[in-house]
Amino acid sequence: MKTLLTILITALLAAAATWFALKKSETTSTADTGERKVLYYQSAMHPWIKSDKPGRCTICGMELTPVYEGEKGLDETGGENIVALTQNQIQVLHVQTVEAKTRPLVRTLRVAGMIDDNAMRHRIMSAYVDGRVDRLYVNYIGAEVSEGQPLAEFYSPTLLQAEREYRQLGGELKKNTGLRLRQMGLTPAQIEVLDQKPADALTSQILAPISGTVVSQAVYEGQYVATGQQLFEIADFSTMWFMFRAYEQDMPWIKIGQSVTVTTPSLPDKSFTGKIAFIDPNFDEATRSTKVRVELANPLVNGRRELLHRLYADGMVELEAPSTLTVPRSAVIETGPQAVVYIDQGGGAYEQAVLKTGRRGDMHIEVLSGLKEGDAVVTNGNLLIDGQAEMNRAFMTPPETPTPVTVQTALNEEQKKSITEFIKVAETMAAALAKDDLAAFNKASEPAMDVTGAMAKLLKLGDLDKARHFHGFDDLKAARTAFHKFSVAATAALEPLRKAGQTPEFQIYECPMVDEAIPGVPKKARWIQTGGRAMANPFFGAEMLECGKEIKP
Repeated sequence: MKTLLTILITALLAAAATWFALKKSETTSTADTGERKVLYYQSAMHPWIKSDKPGRCTICGMELTPVYEGEKGLDETGGENIVALTQNQIQVLHVQTVEAKTRPLVRTLRVAGMIDDNAMRHRIMSAYVDGRVDRLYVNYIGAEVSEGQPLAEFYSPTLLQAEREYRQLGGELKKNTGLRLRQMGLTPAQIEVLDQKPADALTSQILAPISGTVVSQAVYEGQYVATGQQLFEIADFSTMWFMFRAYEQDMPWIKIGQSVTVTTPSLPDKSFTGKIAFIDPNFDEATRSTKVRVELANPLVNGRRELLHRLYADGMVELEAPSTLTVPRSAVIETGPQAVVYIDQGGGAYEQAVLKTGRRGDMHIEVLSGLKEGDAVVTNGNLLIDGQAEMNRAFMTPPETPTPVTVQTALNEEQKKSITEFIKVAETMAAALAKDDLAAFNKASEPAMDVTGAMAKLLKLGDLDKARHFHGFDDLKAARTAFHKFSVAATAALEPLRKAGQTPEFQIYECPMVDEAIPGVPKKARWIQTGGRAMANPFFGAEMLECGKEIKP
């Protein structure tokens, strides 16, 4: 991806330079007449390439950009996190910016689920006593019934005997018999009118306990049933439940009472609106989700309910968070482990900022840290700017290459002694950092200045002499930064001596990712160990002690 961006940016910038070449020559003429004075010409891709005359960059071949009197050069706009563009380049890349603002964060969450009935209004009717179904008033599934409506005539000798006893008794005995009748399935209203029931009536009615739709019928006329056997199943479909799963990343948004719009393929021209009534507290570890319930009104239309039981449905949850600092989603780049934006610093300079992001809305992202309100962030052209920033890190900073050592055919005793002492100090310093022991490192580095200076003087190693300054450090990061410069110069000086057989035995190890421990340095760096001990990385310490490989002579 980065390679593609690099190629694209190079092509765009080269095209821009070519397109504006004639314009620049005209501008140069104008400057020469005294209207605007050109200070020098500079490469936009490699700002250290400068010339007092128009021309092309000796590295990439791009047209040099004029820097006029009163303007800053491309290498004066900031540090390594700043990308400098000319006005011509800004126009070609069509760079656009938007201010970071505090605003409500709006998001529409699209979900899928199932239409279920109200479990609190779902009843299964069973036989309370043994008997026979003599007549059915409702004999098909889908019938709409009202609470108290007769469903069937039921003959039971046991129930019939209890009814006769109730009519004959009085006082407390009559009351106790009424309780028995309740246990046999009669409602209080049925018991109240038993005294007016004809003496020759042999059956009792089974009444609907709730209003709803018959979803199951398990008996037929003339069928004998036993106590506990299922007769009917009734569900109240006047209110339906839309059930969907909310995943872990959605939970910060979802609250009881939020509005949800539900649609279903069975009614493509209609939508239903309800509110979230329940969020299941039992989180499913396997799917990292939980169930959410939305209650929907389901009126009767032409004698039937519009929403059918167990339909598939889609939902849109309208979410809104309180006002918070946000930037447009198009401004945030997440091609690596970090989320970054580019802030317009004015004058064609764009600084990279690392963000800590929060919730994601439809159009904006919550910013927890890394920006302040009013910062102008790039929303268009930022991917190309990021690609150029990557190129800047790769090409704009010339690598620190130590001066090669010219090895003598033979070293004298004083030089050999100096090398031995130097290796001992370098090994002790590396071992202290590998143990994350700052005090031990500061102590080990005390003789470093003397032995390094002596060895640099005897062998005429200027680069090594520059890296010998140690004055004690307050934290490991600073210590490792100083040690890195020392170790790079030390291994560069000792490796050719080792190959020539002019040094005591020691090992050189290389870490492939030092830049993650010490920002701003090349990826690879080496260090010295002696005694054949196990590899111990001084740049990371206990965090990645065994990160590296041995460099053989």
